[in-house]
Amino acid sequence: MKFSTRQDTDLPADALFRAVGNFPCIERMLVRRGATVRRQDAMAEPGVGMGWQIGFDWRGRRREFDLAVTGYAPPEVIALEGVSDQFNLSIRMTVVALTRSKSRLIFETDVQPRGMKARLVLQTAKLGKSQLDRKFAERIADFVTRMSAEVPA
Repeated sequence: MKFSTRQDTDLPADALFRAVGNFPCIERMLVRRGATVRRQDAMAEPGVGMGWQIGFDWRGRRREFDLAVTGYAPPEVIALEGVSDQFNLSIRMTVVALTRSKSRLIFETDVQPRGMKARLVLQTAKLGKSQLDRKFAERIADFVTRMSAEVPA
């Protein structure tokens, strides 16, 4: 199941890329929302090879997820790949400069089932795809707003 949204900002492209690539801030945001986040690498600078083990409660069950940066090309693309017991996840964030002071984030997510049970979950979710698309766009807009407020100088 694929989700995609575009978010325009009043930030230059390099500042927007720094904002959405601020991984320590994203880690703190996840922890504040109740997730457990554990780094699986010792890299000081962001780049390919960074990884996290993320745990969270969803629908009454504890879920575990391994997420890794698979593409990092400043100031344009960040790609992440994730694996859980039921799903494979692929995230791609692309920053496009519109003008010198405005830019657009194209945020794409692809969720693939790893078994029959997961396939049934996604089939059921497709029935409410329009509502899921709307919620996805709202969450990404909120994410960009929060991350833009913490842009490193």
